[in-house]
Amino acid sequence: MITASNNHINLRLDQLDTIAAVLPMERRDELAELLTDQDVETLRHLVNEGMGANTLRALASDLAYLQAWSLAATGRSLPWPAPEALLLKFIAHHLWDPERRLTDPEHGMPAPVEQKLRVQGLLRAPGPHAPDTVRRRLATWSTLTKWRGFQGFFSSPALRSAIRLSIRATPRPRKRKSAKAVTGDVLAKLLATCTTDSLRDVRDRAILMVAFASGGRRRSEIAGLRKEQLQPEEPIVVDGGPSLPSLSIHLGRTKTSGAENDEVVYLTGRPVESLNAWLNVAKIDKGSVFRAIDRWGNVSRRPLDPKAITDIVKHRAGLAGLDPAEFSAHGLRSGYLTEAANRGIPLPEAMEQSRHRSVQQASEYYNHAQRRSGRASRMLD
Repeated sequence: MITASNNHINLRLDQLDTIAAVLPMERRDELAELLTDQDVETLRHLVNEGMGANTLRALASDLAYLQAWSLAATGRSLPWPAPEALLLKFIAHHLWDPERRLTDPEHGMPAPVEQKLRVQGLLRAPGPHAPDTVRRRLATWSTLTKWRGFQGFFSSPALRSAIRLSIRATPRPRKRKSAKAVTGDVLAKLLATCTTDSLRDVRDRAILMVAFASGGRRRSEIAGLRKEQLQPEEPIVVDGGPSLPSLSIHLGRTKTSGAENDEVVYLTGRPVESLNAWLNVAKIDKGSVFRAIDRWGNVSRRPLDPKAITDIVKHRAGLAGLDPAEFSAHGLRSGYLTEAANRGIPLPEAMEQSRHRSVQQASEYYNHAQRRSGRASRMLD
């Protein structure tokens, strides 16, 4: 017998299908269970307003977690606006002292709440949450509250004090997105595993070279790259040598650019040749550039999932005899700037290609390279 609740969920599934292109649709059923009708309508509105796909995915994921937590902790969906007491409860459940938990089982997230979230796959690692994760979810909660026409209590002194004191109680060392940068020498080892004419080798070689040479593009930008974004340019002659093929990649709006900006980066030489080789062998003349390949050697029409870029980096690292756990797709981004610093390329020139907006963030890679090889670190040479 079909219940009214099932009818609502099925309707929500249909509504989510209309924004499938920008949501993590492998979680569609889960989202339909957790999100309210108003939540789905808010997400559809944001799609129509042109919000970036990555931002929208993050919002949907955070909103689903917040709704799941509220149901587990209070038995009800999130109220809008949320009372200050509920915000403080969220902090107490997610930022707590592991040492105190040993002597006070009631400290932190209650066991029944934790169990419900683990069953849904929303909690994996033990212990308190990372402070940055809690801050991000509170920021999402605040943003959605404002979009619904409410003010909320996110700037209250009590909340800010609770966050500050809780973070002191949960010291966690900051981890890099990729433990090791994919610098030029590491990239050469990864590329050495892509030497055959098989579709996977040709594709993976193009992915690695394009992602690195285009300034260390984010995995979402590489996975979402389309043929229509590629524009052939006039060949380039360097120092009187042979001409090198060149093309521009029109990134459109990126994570750090304005809504109206069309970010452009350039490829020259071997990366262009590798990319063209993939496009030719895969017979791609439009649509997604980098696609899945099934076990029978068929090239999908759909783009790779962004996570697949990290999987490829890890797979190639393993084949090269490196530890896959030490590398991820972000290593290509950090590796590009680190390699630029090692080669003495001026920071502004490297940032033109990487499209970093923050000099402080980009210069961290340069400072690290200079400190490691500078005189200050070689005083006992």
